[in-house]
Amino acid sequence: MKAIILAAGYATRLYPLTLHKSKALLPINKKPIIDYIIDEMNHVDGLDEIYVVTNSRFYEQFLDWAKTIKSNVPISILDDGTTDDSNKRGAIGDIQFVIEQKQIDDELMVIAGDNFFTYSLKDYVDFFYEKDRDCVCVKVWEDDDSLSQFGIALLDEKGMVLDIEEKPENPKSNTVVFATYLYKRETVPLFATYLAQGNKPDAPGNFPAWLYHRKEVYAYTFTGECYDIGTPESYHEVCKIYED
Repeated sequence: MKAIILAAGYATRLYPLTLHKSKALLPINKKPIIDYIIDEMNHVDGLDEIYVVTNSRFYEQFLDWAKTIKSNVPISILDDGTTDDSNKRGAIGDIQFVIEQKQIDDELMVIAGDNFFTYSLKDYVDFFYEKDRDCVCVKVWEDDDSLSQFGIALLDEKGMVLDIEEKPENPKSNTVVFATYLYKRETVPLFATYLAQGNKPDAPGNFPAWLYHRKEVYAYTFTGECYDIGTPESYHEVCKIYED
């Protein structure tokens, strides 16, 4: 299995915090967000390479970071060649960029580099192997007023995805999809198909929303927390919760 950490966005909603630093490198309890992701990845059996895709603005920062991180799994940093919001590739564009650059022909884990979570990636991967299907990870969300800010999944009684909609005006359920995805080897070439059809290259959740029409996709319901840090307020709130 290979893993891609998406860290090429510019996080303009977090300015000025992210004006000169990638969101994935912002610290929570004195430790960059991405470090927590790497820690979890190191518990996954069979994961043999991690690719961090960033942009030209933050590339050198990630090279410096890679010299300090402790990981049993080799880490490579890729520069997607973009410089700002006007020429960014989008998350799905970045996934395809890494697939092409590294000629990935393997099972694939994709995680947004700004996701701070407390669930077990190992348990999620075990579920993926048990189902032998592409997987998304979800949690039942108690705050109905904020559901339209997320990807929303509708599931059957076995956990198979019946519908995924990115930021719907009228959510069909309160099951929120978070940006940690597991794809089977034969699914990886479909990223090129998705983009060739002119579909949106931005939010990573758009791909499984397209995929479930073509293949069975299952949802892993995790226990624990996952924070999508999008504003200075949400960042400071998470920092307060997890400070020693």
